[in-house]
Amino acid sequence: MRKAVLALLAAPLLTGAEAKPVLVPDVSERDIRIVYSFTGADLLLFGAILYPGGKLPDADKPTDIVVVVKGPTQSILVREKEKLGGLIWVNAARLRYRSAPSFYAVASSRPIEKILDDRAQAIYELGLDSLQLSPASSAPAEQQDRFERGLVDLKKRSGLYVEQPGAVEITDNVLYRAKLTIPARVPVGRFTAETFLVRDGHVLAAATRDIEIRKAGFERFVARSAEKWSLAYGLVAVALSVLFGWSAGVIARRF
Repeated sequence: MRKAVLALLAAPLLTGAEAKPVLVPDVSERDIRIVYSFTGADLLLFGAILYPGGKLPDADKPTDIVVVVKGPTQSILVREKEKLGGLIWVNAARLRYRSAPSFYAVASSRPIEKILDDRAQAIYELGLDSLQLSPASSAPAEQQDRFERGLVDLKKRSGLYVEQPGAVEITDNVLYRAKLTIPARVPVGRFTAETFLVRDGHVLAAATRDIEIRKAGFERFVARSAEKWSLAYGLVAVALSVLFGWSAGVIARRF
């Protein structure tokens, strides 16, 4: 009986010693609707860090925050172009990726390479250099690296892959906030907003919030029609094209 009482008294002490900080994250919008006038959106990611016993970290071991917004994965075919005869560009080699994120944005309180080593970055896929894109073929490593760099560069230029070191603001080691831009060309689907708490080179806590990006209004009607009634949608599209072309010709002849 005495041993059981001692064990019960020691349990809170052990729990307190092993307790880790807890993240309480949120996002400004969990349902983003794309309409005809959609030009992009600013997404605010914010939250608080709850420390065991309310004890803040030591000044020599600052707390860092990394936030990642990911879109649904998709299969992507990347083609490499080469100039033929110095005149025209033609398709050369190609490589397909099974599960590349359609959108990827990462923001951190400091450059990621200064707060985590390469192994930790690869485990949590933090940073564009740590993305695991899953090539569908067993191409040579040199070719895979070349295509991966090309894919990331294309996504960056279209605003779909973003890296923002220093964009996370931390107030009093407790509150944090970061703003990421959702571009107009963003695909629809279920997105995830992941928050990581990092200290002394280790990820101490992580939390996730879901974000739904979907089409609304006339855009939603068109997208659903193309998906559910593809044949009728194609015939109507062709008929409208012919009608508009004929109307334009009649107007041109009259004026």
